[in-house]
Amino acid sequence: MRQEVKEQTVAPMLFPVDPEVFWQRMRVLVREEIQALVKEEVTTNEFQTPGMAYKPLFKISEVCKMFEISRPTLYEWIKDGKLKPYKIRTRVYFLWNDIQRLAAPLLGS
Repeated sequence: MRQEVKEQTVAPMLFPVDPEVFWQRMRVLVREEIQALVKEEVTTNEFQTPGMAYKPLFKISEVCKMFEISRPTLYEWIKDGKLKPYKIRTRVYFLWNDIQRLAAPLLGS
């Protein structure tokens, strides 16, 4: 009887780096990218309008996102006089200055 010898095939290395060193470098790169994305999220304002220093009017949905509140809560704030709505045709907007005034106690400034 014939004995078959199984040879272990080795995958060719596409780049001359030890696998442990490669994965260590990959972990460092991933951490750096995640940190950069987190910093970018904090500094990026999704409510910016091109060509303006700040956006003067905000829709109901934008105000709800900013304060992380629901629409009924926003309507209560309007009823209580915390925010003054401005109607332009069929849409309701809020002034940036009013939003800043309302957010000042929340931000501690």
